[in-house]
Amino acid sequence: QVQLVESGGGLVQPGGSLRLSCAASGRFSLYDMGWYRQAPGKQRELVASINSRGYTHYAESMKGRFTISRDNAKNAIYLQMNSLKPEDTAVYYCKGTYYSDYVPYDYWGQGTQVTVSS
Repeated sequence: QVQLVESGGGLVQPGGSLRLSCAASGRFSLYDMGWYRQAPGKQRELVASINSRGYTHYAESMKGRFTISRDNAKNAIYLQMNSLKPEDTAVYYCKGTYYSDYVPYDYWGQGTQVTVSS
């Protein structure tokens, strides 16, 4: 089992940048990781993912603005967010997925608030 703790959220002006971090415990290197977000009144959606081998995937609207990365030595993943827009305002969650006998087990962090506003 992995425990996840996000940090780095806050208030930023449109066009600004933030870097989110997710610190993990446990056998982190075996987990596929991802960032999700949930805006008020909306469903939680995928922002970006990075699997245990380092392959990345981005939601279409985040391509070119957001970058996901992982550092297995530090048991952490990051989300660099540039050119932020008001519609990026949401709670951002870190998720870890571990596969056992091809069955996925998901673990979530508590979330960190990102607010983009002037």
